[in-house]
Amino acid sequence: MTQISRFIGEVVPVAQRVTGDGDESAATFRGGGFADYALVSLHCLRIYLDASYRMTIDLLKEMPQITGEIGLSAADLPSPSTLCKAFDRISMSVCRVLLRQSAQLHDPSEHAAIDATFYERDRASRHYCQRTNYRVQTLKVTKLVDTATQAVLDLHCSTTLEGSDADLAEQIARRNAGDLRSLAADKGYDKQQLRERLRELDIRPLIKHRIFAPYDHAHNARIDEDRYAQRSMTETVNSSVKRSLGYAVRARTWYREFREITMMCVVYNIKQAVKQ
Repeated sequence: MTQISRFIGEVVPVAQRVTGDGDESAATFRGGGFADYALVSLHCLRIYLDASYRMTIDLLKEMPQITGEIGLSAADLPSPSTLCKAFDRISMSVCRVLLRQSAQLHDPSEHAAIDATFYERDRASRHYCQRTNYRVQTLKVTKLVDTATQAVLDLHCSTTLEGSDADLAEQIARRNAGDLRSLAADKGYDKQQLRERLRELDIRPLIKHRIFAPYDHAHNARIDEDRYAQRSMTETVNSSVKRSLGYAVRARTWYREFREITMMCVVYNIKQAVKQ
């Protein structure tokens, strides 16, 4: 069995659980359309192959075993435009559930780290940028990573630099409060209010204090150094995602870009699970 076959073998069950239409036929669903799990699986495969919509469909026509895993045949495959439009119907809430389900394949350890990275938006032509007032060239993505398995647990995307990193960390921690025992971050997240909020959520903050007074040394000395050192796993994951799935997004609108980055993390989680 090839690696791509093992990958799609993991994607389809996850997509079926999230969309809830796993008992339906992949094609000719609700009057000639496609089941949601089939479209989600096709989009994951597109990101896995790092190919355009048209190239993805062309490649799948030559891979009957892979399309069969989804429940489709070469004749059933949607057109590239249909696949592109279907991406708009996959809501961000569904993408987040997909991310959570893909992370569960790794059996997370309840110890996580958080950090931010940037993705490029510069694949658009200069004419398109001028016509649509497309000025922001990067997306800021804050990822929550399990330090033991290196699975991406959650993320936050933004086209602006407004808001502090500490505020974003608190927002992400609240969404995952029941699943975390500790949260590690670098000194960019040094904010006493964040530490207090994390403790209220029963999450141990592993965030070193910037040195302004002698007692800051004492605060830092009480931090579990082994756990704190694992915060570098976020940098490892960010590098791995960009090297394997790309450092830039193909979508043009911000909401499609947010979904694309989330799906990239879903694909990364499943790829890592397949390797294990």
